[in-house]
Amino acid sequence: MTEPPPWIENRAPEGPLSLLSLEELWRYRELGFVLAARDLKVRYKQTLLGAAWVVLQPVLAAAIFTIVFGRLAGLPSDGVPYAVFVFSGLVVWSFFSGTLTTVAQSLVQNRDLVTKTYFPSLVVPLALALPGLVDLGFSLVVLGVVMAVYGVVPGAALALLPVWALACLLVVLAAGLPLAALNVKYRDVRHTLGFLVQVLLFASPVVYASSLVEGGWRYVYALNPMVAVLDGFRWSTVGGPAPGLEAIVSLAVIVVGLIVGVIVFLRADRHFADLI
Repeated sequence: MTEPPPWIENRAPEGPLSLLSLEELWRYRELGFVLAARDLKVRYKQTLLGAAWVVLQPVLAAAIFTIVFGRLAGLPSDGVPYAVFVFSGLVVWSFFSGTLTTVAQSLVQNRDLVTKTYFPSLVVPLALALPGLVDLGFSLVVLGVVMAVYGVVPGAALALLPVWALACLLVVLAAGLPLAALNVKYRDVRHTLGFLVQVLLFASPVVYASSLVEGGWRYVYALNPMVAVLDGFRWSTVGGPAPGLEAIVSLAVIVVGLIVGVIVFLRADRHFADLI
């Protein structure tokens, strides 16, 4: 009589980052690409304006802000024409806010996939963050046209533009991953997120220059990581001032926030299928 095979126990690994397997994420890369491509198709399918809507929002907002803050309030713009200054900020902000909302709702919007098929859940928010880069590309083309109209020529810092785009994407993931996990349990997160993004817009140098903040307060202000992202983006594209030493504070916040965000997401991962 043969003995039965020994029991095999499947137990979740211990430790805050033990569930993060880069090898496993790489194995499911094709699923990520499929999710990203599907999101792009759904986004522009049966729309009247299509991709044009991506650039219409910042263009209209820039026109309003130019009249209110540039003409009436006379806010400084670091030597850059205010219309170019504010539009460059809104290009980054539209990418940040739109992608953050998508990442925060990514698990809920893919409920059937999360509950019926095994794969590392981290693939979903990572994949749905990628289509925002396509929108950013469309907006950059329009920004180039606006710069040409106002005679603004980028300098050598333009080569660092991908660095600031990546930094913005990391900020999105640092904030979006814990929000995506929280949204699985509390569906009103999306309503709160809209309000917080509106508040953060005016706490970031989108319609005004960060140079208005002086002295040691600049380092406190840089605790908002979008300060360095916006300043760095403007430096690379429209020739604004280069980010100062306070950018190190923003960089540290991005790194710490991303680590904490991944840990929070992975710790909640095992409960997604039960709660979603």
